[in-house]
Amino acid sequence: MSTASSEISDSGTHAAASSPNEFLTFTLGDEEYGVDILKVQEIRGYDTVTRIPDAPDFIKGVINLRGTIVPVVDMRLKFKLGRAEYNEFTVMIILNVAHRVVGMVVDGVSDVLQLTPEQIRPAPEFGSGVNSKFITGIGALDNRMLILVDIEKLMTSADMALMDSSSQSLQ
Repeated sequence: MSTASSEISDSGTHAAASSPNEFLTFTLGDEEYGVDILKVQEIRGYDTVTRIPDAPDFIKGVINLRGTIVPVVDMRLKFKLGRAEYNEFTVMIILNVAHRVVGMVVDGVSDVLQLTPEQIRPAPEFGSGVNSKFITGIGALDNRMLILVDIEKLMTSADMALMDSSSQSLQ
């Protein structure tokens, strides 16, 4: 993907509750994940970020996006999936969550998929060693398994340190 950004826009139509949900799919290592397309503002090539002193390792820093200072989270580091390597396929997904703009770095973006409620399985239960509170379910589409992430819940969680307490109380 080039460094030019591509805008994602809402079609403006409101569908019935039983209609398919749309997810932007992205990869981290060998796994495929999905986030609600309505949370995505744009997709950009990975740019250099300005590091913030004493920030957690998974917070890469900030970028200036058309006058807005945007914190950037490396999802590979956040999910403890090994060392992140940046190449020409590395992408930054700009999200709009809890009235705040946040960037997340992923290995690549696949496509936008529609999943019906029947194609979404409940998130699996794991022992106490695995934190699955940000997984809303598993999307099953043909031979593909898609880990569906509640990106709003993840980005507003206390351990992310991206939102202040007044932002969290608005939800």
